Amino acid sequence: MNDRLARLTLMRLAEPGDPAMGALVALRGPQAAVGLVREGAADADFTRWFADTHGRSAGGLGPCDEGAGPYGRGSDRGGGGAGASDGDSGAGGGRRAGWDGRLAARFDRMVASWAARLKTADPERDLAEGERIGARLVIPGDAEWPSQLDDLGGSRPHALWLHGDADLRFSCLRSVAVVGSRAATPYGTHVAAELGAGLGERGWGVVSGGAYGIDGAAHRGALACEAPTVVVLACGADVAYPSAHQQLFAAVRAQGVLVSECPMGAHPTRPRFLVRNRLIAALSRSTVVVEAAVRSGALNTAGHAVALNRQLAAVPGPVTSDASAGCHRLIRQGKAVCVTGAEEVIELAGTMGTDLAPEARGPVLPRDRLDPESRKVVEAMPTRIGMGPATIAVAAGVDLETVLSCLGGLAAAGYVERVSRGWRLRADRPFGG
Repeated sequence: MNDRLARLTLMRLAEPGDPAMGALVALRGPQAAVGLVREGAADADFTRWFADTHGRSAGGLGPCDEGAGPYGRGSDRGGGGAGASDGDSGAGGGRRAGWDGRLAARFDRMVASWAARLKTADPERDLAEGERIGARLVIPGDAEWPSQLDDLGGSRPHALWLHGDADLRFSCLRSVAVVGSRAATPYGTHVAAELGAGLGERGWGVVSGGAYGIDGAAHRGALACEAPTVVVLACGADVAYPSAHQQLFAAVRAQGVLVSECPMGAHPTRPRFLVRNRLIAALSRSTVVVEAAVRSGALNTAGHAVALNRQLAAVPGPVTSDASAGCHRLIRQGKAVCVTGAEEVIELAGTMGTDLAPEARGPVLPRDRLDPESRKVVEAMPTRIGMGPATIAVAAGVDLETVLSCLGGLAAAGYVERVSRGWRLRADRPFGG
């Protein structure tokens, strides 16, 4: 079995993001991990990791003597053969020396679950099925594998199924994750679509989960600008979920790419949605939460972004809206930066000093172009009755000569007019003109 087939097998054996399987693969590699599952996963380093990670009994496992495995002196594999302590059983079941009973039972259940799935795993069939629907398998080391996934450590996916014309690695080099509630408000979907389009117009890709609400709006915004967009699925690459988004997924395949770490035919579950969120956060430079309630799953993605040291942003909403309460909490706790548009998102995720957002300014009025003395005279002008130059000078805080020199220019520019009782602002000139 080569490395690709071994990784396909691992996708069948353990759920996505399983830290135990991740540790076993990190210790022994994909092919050896499959072999150890077949033998009962009785590996000294792995069982030591399991004991250290999941706790030990009150008495605990004392430090192993040199040459002793975690099952007892003289045993590296914990099998039922020579060197196993009295009362130990094979790797498939039974209590191990020095292990708390619940810990040993938990280990046995885990290994038994992997072994049961191994009996039905057929990586060559999975590979053929993926090729049949037009999907491709990428593994660590391939040119299309995004190296930022290495930040996930032991929960890094074993392999990814990709279905679409875009190159995943290239699409994620300059990308932002846009996430939020499925039950989005019109305000939320509008902002998400504007963000997706604004990012796409500026050469940035959009990563999201393809769900209803904010996810779908962000993808459509990017597609409208012909920008690459990445949909990270919580099911197999051959399963369209939600089914109402089949047309959206078809458009993504033509312009972007669908990504799945689940085996072919796998259907979504709540745990898979939550585990999937770590990929959304890891693939992108920054995560933006557009609209999220206090218990929204989008906050789970935000948590992954913080854990991965990715930039996190949130869009504010009406303070009376429960749909934005999660965003407001992230901002208030200092976990997320408040953003209101694509320029501010790019400033957060882009290159320091290069991708700066323009400063927001109010409209420039004609009056703003006046010199300081003329502006003082205009501000002192009455709007209804006329006023003499001397009175205007007192009101403006300037001398009479300054008023007289300014009036001609202001009248020529259309700011003031002369009436029977002096000077006043022109009635047809807006106050801000």
